[in-house]
Amino acid sequence: MIRVERASVSFGGLLAVDDVSFEVPDGRITGLIGPNGAGKTTMFNAIAGHVPLATGRIFLNDKEITALPPHTRAELGLARTFQIPQEFSRLTVLENLMAAAAMPQGENVFNVLFRRGSFREEERKVYDTAREMISFLEIEQVAGERAGNLSGGQKKLLELGRALMRKPSIVLLDEIGAGINRTLLAKLSDKILHLNQQDGLTFCLIEHDLDYVSKLCDSVIVMAQGHILTTGTVEEVRKDERVIEAYFGGGKYEQSA
Repeated sequence: MIRVERASVSFGGLLAVDDVSFEVPDGRITGLIGPNGAGKTTMFNAIAGHVPLATGRIFLNDKEITALPPHTRAELGLARTFQIPQEFSRLTVLENLMAAAAMPQGENVFNVLFRRGSFREEERKVYDTAREMISFLEIEQVAGERAGNLSGGQKKLLELGRALMRKPSIVLLDEIGAGINRTLLAKLSDKILHLNQQDGLTFCLIEHDLDYVSKLCDSVIVMAQGHILTTGTVEEVRKDERVIEAYFGGGKYEQSA
């Protein structure tokens, strides 16, 4: 689904991502893990088109997207969430979801003014899809609430819903479970697994909690200091001395496992 070839990202001459190559398989949940400062979010930003590559190439479904802007990548089926939710705080939950949907008719002023029937039909379909998303996420009780008033966990659910409104083929999840309680974390996990297992949606997620990663991910890619350290199953990388050293400075993980 995603193929990254020898990607590097530089900020002021400092390489945040250095000659990185990996693949995200279609129909799987892949983890991108590593200690703080490893370059994980920068890599996500590069895949989504928010930062340019210094070197290398990125492919989506075998189509090179290296030079494409973020909105074009979204049109091709790539969606992402952010570690800090990016909701429209003054809009309601329902309005946030509708705003995230693709509306080709509504994006053309001519259609809005002179083809009101087709525009209204499209708007009705988007409204119905947003209502279905609210039901799927089990957030009906806050559908009419301004998004800025939601709890952290509810904002993460909304962030996932917004990413899904364009019916993507792959979703990049940047620490979707960070800072939320265990009940909502379990709900998020269930939704992600359902979308993957029932709908075949591909996910790549950044997460620090290895236990959480082990429940969701088929395989993981480990980054450290801008490089790929290793890849494998969660159990395989947990036993890798390089991973233990990167996360804990050696020994601590074995003692706490």
